This record gives sequence, C-alpha cells and structure tokens, in this order.
Amino acid sequence: MSTSAKPVANTRSATGIPSARLITWWVIASEIVIFGGLLASYIMHRLGHPEWADAASHTNTLAGAFNTFVLLTSSLCAVLAHKAADAHDGPRAAKLLRLTALGGLIFLCVKGFEWAKDIHEGFVLSSGGFWSFYYTLTGLHGLHVLAGMVIMLIIASDAAKNEELQRVECIGLYWHFVDIVWIFLFPLLYIAR
Repeated sequence: MSTSAKPVANTRSATGIPSARLITWWVIASEIVIFGGLLASYIMHRLGHPEWADAASHTNTLAGAFNTFVLLTSSLCAVLAHKAADAHDGPRAAKLLRLTALGGLIFLCVKGFEWAKDIHEGFVLSSGGFWSFYYTLTGLHGLHVLAGMVIMLIIASDAAKNEELQRVECIGLYWHFVDIVWIFLFPLLYIAR
C-alpha cells in the first residue's frame, strides 16, 4: 500500500461520514445512556431524600469549581489541537493533546485529594445514599477521564509524526463528552443543596 493511501476503514462509509467519527459518536451515544441513567436515578433519589442536602454540604465546592475550570480549559486545548490537525500541523496538535491530557491529570489529582479528605472525614461509600451516588458518579467519570488521557497520548504520539491526524477530532469529541458529563455532575453533586 502506498503511503498516501488510507485504510479502507477510514474512507468507506455508507453514510458519507468517516467511519472513525461515526464510531466515536456511537460510543458517545452509548455512554450517554449509562451516565443518563445514573444521573436520572440520582435526581429521582435526591428529590425523595431532602436529607441528602446535608451530606452534599460536605462536598468541596471550591475543588469542584477548580476542576470545572481545568476541564473546560483542557477542552479548549482539544479544540485547538483539532484546528492544528486540520491544518496538517501534527506536532502542534500533539503538543495541544498533551496539554489536554495534563488537564486530565490535574483533574484526577484534585479529585484524589478530595476523595482522600472525604474518606478521612468518614464520608465513605457506605455512609448513605448520597455518598454512594457521589463516589459512583465521580469514580465512573474519573475512569472516563483516565481512558481519554491514555487514548489521547497514543494519538498525540502519532500526530507528532503527522500520522493519523483524523483521530485528533475523534478524541476531541470524546473529551468534550467527558467535560459535558462533569458540567452536569458539578452542580448536582456540589452546588444543589
């Protein structure tokens, strides 16, 4: 195969949409079902348990707000990486993807310190319904952040060599989804009292 030829999986699509983008949207749609179900369940339980407001008052709103800023900033880096990839500037796209992944690392470190503080204060998974949802939702979200970071660094490695630049858009879409989930989690878990 010549170096200019693309694999069939990247060029053939019955919908006219590149296969990688279509698969990314399919993954995001399935993740929306998972997070949507958990969030709907949390909201229904929260409405039925006004006492959860007291438990929610122990969350660290400042840490949650900082993490929101970090994720939104990292999303900006992902957008700029996509722009660089569209301009066939793989090294710049790779640098911006690494900055995006750094944002994810900062987010996870803050979340780790936050969890350690909560656990030290006695707020554990078995401390009640609110804490069960809190750890489940933020833990699942954190796993998605970690997965996104790993995939992003792999894509950045190829992008640095000006290879597979179309994948920059796909990981950016996934990263924006992770950010949007946090935009729902932050007010529901940290602000709503």
